Amino acid sequence: MEGNVSIAMEGNVQLALLLTLLAGLSTGIGSALAFFAKRTDTRFLSVSLGFSAGVMIYVSFVELLSEATEALVDVYGAGTGNWLTAAGFFGGIAIIALIDSLIPSAENPHEIKDAEEMCQEPPCQPGNKRLMRTGLFTAMVIAIHNFPEGIATFAAAMADPALGISIAVAIAIHNIPEGISVSVPIYYATGSRKKAFIYSFLSGLSEPLGAIVGYLVLRSFFSPALFGFMFAAVAGIMVYIALDELLPTAEKYGEHHLAIYGVVGGMALMAFSLLIMA
Repeated sequence: MEGNVSIAMEGNVQLALLLTLLAGLSTGIGSALAFFAKRTDTRFLSVSLGFSAGVMIYVSFVELLSEATEALVDVYGAGTGNWLTAAGFFGGIAIIALIDSLIPSAENPHEIKDAEEMCQEPPCQPGNKRLMRTGLFTAMVIAIHNFPEGIATFAAAMADPALGISIAVAIAIHNIPEGISVSVPIYYATGSRKKAFIYSFLSGLSEPLGAIVGYLVLRSFFSPALFGFMFAAVAGIMVYIALDELLPTAEKYGEHHLAIYGVVGGMALMAFSLLIMA
């Protein structure tokens, strides 16, 4: 099994990098929406974020944890394998929660505001240094957040390209409002759409960077055991993102039922696609 895992992973490197890059650079979509829409379409954004949460939750519990358990039980036996799966899952949650705890809530991308709300305090005037500082700090924070998300997307795509595509789409959707949170303050501080778009775009590059660093560090250690533990950790990271970021933000942007419809839709589409590919 170890040889098969290594061959499969090596063969999917290019696809995994491409998916991670596309997911990370979707922050640029959020930047464009902030500029060219007169007002944020909150109902559509609410459904989209709920959809992304549904995909992440379903994939994590139905696919990733199942894959992790199978790999770890095969290596260590039922008792130890199941304990390691649980440890990996909650370890992933601990990693992303630790990152959150070190970031002030005002600049945390898990505390997202829409374009109109962000331009009320302080006044939106070109040359406003406080707004510029807010935008730059938000870009840095999002870059930090995207790093482990990049590893998660990359690891999933390496082991299962179809699963990687689903995760990349979910990550891409959740990166859109983060792009808004970077571009709006920088645009109003500088008066330049170009600068705002560039900073928003660059904040997403940490996602493929995380994938590359993770691959370079772990490639010589690839094994069924590491594969299983990584999948368990990725599941934990994605469940945390869905519960802490996507669902609360979907509720904030729109009606409660719109967010829930999005969640159910994401789960249903994910279930349907997995059944077709089975």
